[in-house]
Amino acid sequence: MTQEKWQDIINKIKDDFSVEDFGKSHSDEEGGVDVEYIIFQGPLGRIKLEYISKPVVLDKKTIYSSRIGSETKVNYIYSEDEKSFRLKVFKWDDAINDWQEIDARKFGL
Repeated sequence: MTQEKWQDIINKIKDDFSVEDFGKSHSDEEGGVDVEYIIFQGPLGRIKLEYISKPVVLDKKTIYSSRIGSETKVNYIYSEDEKSFRLKVFKWDDAINDWQEIDARKFGL
């Protein structure tokens, strides 16, 4: 999914449905992950969309020792200019009082 397509989806949701919450968050883990989200009341009930942007992993280095009981550590090298994008779709489940992830491919996105 591209940034332009995400913006088109956001604009359609804002035009057609009642938006409860919209925002962005940033986390420095995994090279810097940006998450944009929107929560709205749709025809299926309460829906949450998350658009996740994170750097592409260029290399993975495993640091280990052949000594018994030693730890293994994995260091990732992230790209500074290339990003990968992912869309997650959630539906609110009243029975468990939490979000349940829905496969976004079912929506043709």
